Amino acid sequence: MARTVWDSTVGKKTVMAVSGLVMLLYLVAHMIGNLKIFFGTEEFNHYAHWLRTVGEPFMHYEWTLWLIRVVLVVAVVAHAVSAYQLSRRDIKARPSKYVHKKPRSSYATRTMRWGGIILALFIVWHILDLTTGTVHSGGFETGKPYQNVLDTFSTWYGNVIYIVAVLAVGMHVRHGFWSAAQTLGAGSRTRDRALKTVANVLALLLTAGFVAVPVGVMTGVVS
Repeated sequence: MARTVWDSTVGKKTVMAVSGLVMLLYLVAHMIGNLKIFFGTEEFNHYAHWLRTVGEPFMHYEWTLWLIRVVLVVAVVAHAVSAYQLSRRDIKARPSKYVHKKPRSSYATRTMRWGGIILALFIVWHILDLTTGTVHSGGFETGKPYQNVLDTFSTWYGNVIYIVAVLAVGMHVRHGFWSAAQTLGAGSRTRDRALKTVANVLALLLTAGFVAVPVGVMTGVVS
């Protein structure tokens, strides 16, 4: 039954919708956590340490964090695979180009594919920069996330990469949230306007919240 559901277009869209909502919840929580940097070094570093001790003593050190990471990896892979397969299925269904060259979809809809690629590349870079420290610019310091964030956003390329990725997140959420609602049956003629408003507000808040950190470092508010 699971294979039958996965092989269907509706099944793949459902997987995309559910995995997308899982990632959206993570983004909201991650943004709120990031904004703690405006309350100073001690609070931000304490928050980073707390993430590794959630659930103790029942959960061992970092077990909860690793559980969250595993769920996110599954969600990202499921989202990417279903998106790719749906895209291939769509291309096969219309092998010739549309007669009308003028785009009829929104900007967000037309950029969902390349936006997803940008986000996938950014996730890899973000992990190598602030989790493993492999590409970190200022001498990665374990247990000192505040200083590591300052190092990253003290470079022009660190800011450019991050802000471009955040803008892609905003566009992705704006279209993806409304699309997920339609797939999961939450949309209707009377609720569509409200859902689109929620999608726009979510995208705006996430974009502003994430961009606030590099802007704060660049302007000296965070130092």
